This record gives sequence, structure tokens and C-alpha cells, in this order.
Amino acid sequence: MNELKLSIEQIDPAVLWGPNNDHFEIIKKQYPKLKIVARGSEVKVLGDENELNIFQEKFNALVQHLEKYESLNVNDVERILGARPTANATNTAESGTDKFASSEVIVFGPNGIMVKARTPNQRRMVDSLAKSDILFAIGPAGTGKTYTAVALAVRALKNKEIKRIILTRPAVEAGENLGFLPGDLKEKIDPYLRPLYDALDDMIPAEKLKLYLENRTIEIAPLAFMRGRTLDNCFVILDEAQNATDMQLKMFLTRMGPSAKFIVTGDVTQIDLPKKQQSGLYTALRILTDIKGIDIVYLSGEDVVRHKLVKRILEAYGDIQ
Repeated sequence: MNELKLSIEQIDPAVLWGPNNDHFEIIKKQYPKLKIVARGSEVKVLGDENELNIFQEKFNALVQHLEKYESLNVNDVERILGARPTANATNTAESGTDKFASSEVIVFGPNGIMVKARTPNQRRMVDSLAKSDILFAIGPAGTGKTYTAVALAVRALKNKEIKRIILTRPAVEAGENLGFLPGDLKEKIDPYLRPLYDALDDMIPAEKLKLYLENRTIEIAPLAFMRGRTLDNCFVILDEAQNATDMQLKMFLTRMGPSAKFIVTGDVTQIDLPKKQQSGLYTALRILTDIKGIDIVYLSGEDVVRHKLVKRILEAYGDIQ
């Protein structure tokens, strides 16, 4: 017997299950072969793999409807559960055939995690990349620019639009002198790249991610490792680009092969370069603005998707800059 775990942390369970658990009873009757247990923010389902795949698609559609419309009634539940499942029930993010699925979902992660564009500017990132091959996403901490960029890369890989994902960052210490770091090269650079691993963990099952990293379907490396390469048929993300110099950013952008997508993310308020060194991101944003095929999306405090206090912290620091 197979087990499926689904998270409902982002929604109100009382609305999902309905008054007196009416919705929950409808769901159980629709899937009599499955054992469904709901506790707190987690739903555990036991049963045949094919039944679980169908259930996951329909359950995701229920959650998406609730997130989009902030309401759910008996008619909604019966209509969504009665809709015909797609041919590949495990690939709902890409299929797009369920009319109740939110268009804002970028990719489904492990255990039904829905990775979506949650703010207007994050949605602008999604739309911009459909039209442009290079996208600059600029904004303060917590606006989801890196997370959204990684989600777009994972979606492209799942859709077989590209063969590889390459994630890179300048290896610059954030206002601290960390001194000597023990271990081999990978162990030395991994702390700088940890945020990229964290995003991938939400989008790709652990075993598959391990395989992708081992066979270099997904490569995570410092910016210096990009020199001399041609990056083609891949999706490349340069994160923390405010810590790249003019020459580094020029080097990175000119690595682009004919069939590649590039996203550059950065926060011009958090530059960790030595004081006498100018951020190459300023130059790039000034001279590349009018080039066709390059788009720039600016995110702001309104796009913060971390704790509600992060937005207030950004506003407070903005007053003293």
C-alpha cells in the first residue's frame, strides 16, 4: 500500500473541509478505496498508486480553487471532484487541462507542494520570461525573486524545454570575514549557494534532486566557474548579481548559447563588494534597458512573501538609507 502526504499549511482547514466536515465526507465517498486521514496542516492518504495520483490531482484542484477564490462550497467540491482527470495525473502543473487549476501555479513540488507566483510582480516575472530570453529581477530580500526564478527553471526542465539548469552566485561574504573554511572545494563553496539548494528542495523530490546533481542535470557553482564556457540548451540563473563586478557580469551574460534562458536576480540595497568596487548590476541595468529580448522586473516591499515583519523591517531601513 502506498502513502501520500499533502500539506495544507497555506489554507484554512475549516473552509477546506466545510461545515460539519461536509466537504471531507464528500471526498471520502468519492474515493472509497483510499484511507484519508486529516490532522492539522497535513493530509495522509493510503491506497493504490493510480488512485493516489488521481486523488492528488483533484485535491490540488480543490486547494487551488480555495486559494484563488477564498471560498469553497459543496457544489464546488462536487464539480471539481467530478471533473475528468488528466492523462498524466502526476503532472498537473504542466498539463493545464483542469479548468479549476490556478494559472499562477508554476510547478508542483514533493507531497503536493504548490509553487506559484504569489504577487503581481512575481507573475510579471513569469510573463516576461515567456517573451524574453534574459530577465533581470531586481528587488529587496524576501520578495521571492530567486525562488520564482528557480521554479521557472524547474518547470522548463520538467517540460523538457531545456536539458540542464545552472545556478550560480558570486562567492562574496555578506559583511563578514569567515576566514579559512575546511573541506574540499564543494564544501567550501556550498555555504554561499545554500539558498539555491533550499529552493530546489521545495520543488524536486530528494532522491531525484540527488541524481540531478550527481549527473549535472542541475549544476550549482560560483560565478567564477562560468568563465570560458558556452551555456546552451539550459536555464541559467545568476543570483545575488549585485555582488558581481562589471567584468564578471559581462562575462556571465556573454556565456549565453543560442538555446538558453538567463535570469539575473539582485538587490541593489545589499551590496557586499569592497567599498572601492562598483556593482556591475548598476551598469547592466543602465545600458541594457532598451535591448530587445532583455526584460527587467522590479520587485518591491509589496512583493515580500516572508514573515509580515520583513516588509516592515524593509520600510524602516529604507528611512535611514
